[in-house]
Amino acid sequence: MAKTLHAIQKKLLKLLADNIDDPLTIRELQGAVGVSSTSVVAHHIAQLEKKGHIKRNPYNSKDYQVMSGPENKIAHLNLYGLAQCGPSGSILDGDPVDRVPISSQLLSFPAAEAFMVRAKGKSMEPKIHDGDLVIVRKVSQAENGKVYVLVNNGEALIKRVQIDSKTRILHSFNSEFQPFIAAKDFRIEGEVKGIFSQRI
Repeated sequence: MAKTLHAIQKKLLKLLADNIDDPLTIRELQGAVGVSSTSVVAHHIAQLEKKGHIKRNPYNSKDYQVMSGPENKIAHLNLYGLAQCGPSGSILDGDPVDRVPISSQLLSFPAAEAFMVRAKGKSMEPKIHDGDLVIVRKVSQAENGKVYVLVNNGEALIKRVQIDSKTRILHSFNSEFQPFIAAKDFRIEGEVKGIFSQRI
């Protein structure tokens, strides 16, 4: 696939991969590849994305993933239910209840890192409703204020995680549900990255 890339695209792909932890600006990329304008850089980056070599967050130019190779246009994501997991179990240990086809372009990260869950209950309303399909990226560490699929006391939940010193406090969006401290078996399964609402 690399043979189909323009020489500038090859240089850009290497620069993007080498600087993924501290992304370069468009102007810095322009200087590094020696082209006349930032619009030329933007064009070639768009081509890299179109050819499946990178994925970008459309709202943040520094948020991107370099792919090991072009992905299929359709990704089949495993769909899991939010269920009891046991004292050391994982949502991902069980068999998926379905496999849901979605366009890979809807994901801002590699499809291999994605799975889905069907939300249950009202604790995350008004943002996530009972029955909604939630796209999740597999991660194991929590960042303060983000929303995760997690296991707590053997129960699979969707909660916003507040990190206070070494304490993890789990919050709902619905004010009727009080926050609570994470249990000893607290474990992150993945970060919520998108929602397909079942509501009309």
